[in-house]
Amino acid sequence: MLEIASAEELEMLNEEVVSVEQRVDDLYKETLFTMKHADTPAIVKVKSGAGGTESMDWAGMLMRMFIRWAERRGYKVDILDIQEGEQAGISSAEFIIRGEKAYGMMAPENGVHRLVRVSPFDSNNRRHTSFASVEVVPEVPEEEINIVIPDSEVRVDVYRSQGAGGQGVNTTDSAVRVTHLPTGTIVAIQVTRSQIKNREMAFQILKQRLYDMERKKREEEEAKARGEQRKIEWGSQIRSYVMDKQYIKDHRTGLMKHNPDDVLDGDLDDLMWAGLEWLAGKRTAEEAGDDE
Repeated sequence: MLEIASAEELEMLNEEVVSVEQRVDDLYKETLFTMKHADTPAIVKVKSGAGGTESMDWAGMLMRMFIRWAERRGYKVDILDIQEGEQAGISSAEFIIRGEKAYGMMAPENGVHRLVRVSPFDSNNRRHTSFASVEVVPEVPEEEINIVIPDSEVRVDVYRSQGAGGQGVNTTDSAVRVTHLPTGTIVAIQVTRSQIKNREMAFQILKQRLYDMERKKREEEEAKARGEQRKIEWGSQIRSYVMDKQYIKDHRTGLMKHNPDDVLDGDLDDLMWAGLEWLAGKRTAEEAGDDE
């Protein structure tokens, strides 16, 4: 009986150790959400780069990757606008991911993503490199956004909704595109059949983007004061997806994954957590520089 009791106690102790380790890991992960508004929904825009059909297909693959990631977590995804590619994929798309720490988790995905593969659209089976940009901003509470947009600074266009077909496609000109003339920022919404509601949502998203632009401008000015240079160029990709060699490499963290198909199906957590560690370390270094 003593041996049996000891075995049971050992098993209970092991379970307790595992539980403590999990709690410690959870607490550590909480410290990585150093960005403001980590708890808010994430407004995500995916846009294809130069490269025609190949880059549009890549943009569509990225959009699907993020939606699959959200679905795996039980998050809600609201599609705001999709501009489909001529032959495949998308020219651009905008959507909101709603769920626990949605913006916090998606923040490391902001940047240029690079795809290298043998193109299925090339009859000569040549290797192609394509780029797509991912922009992630938080859905900041409206009461925090003190932005007034004069009518003279915007152009509003209405058009017929695009889509893949089915019941969700509008048959009236209810889609709305708002262009902020001073910055060239464009927000297109076709989520509802109501032009009025689409217009309201477009202006809300525009305010979110202008708010985020002001935030980034302040950060760039602070970085300039510290003597830093932060140029975001089209070639400065944050991550490469090399399909013919079956690996994905994050150029900020150095993390490599050898299951690209799984990652493109939404298995992103490892890359995201590594990205959050990188962002947290970067912010700590910046704050240390401010103290000098």
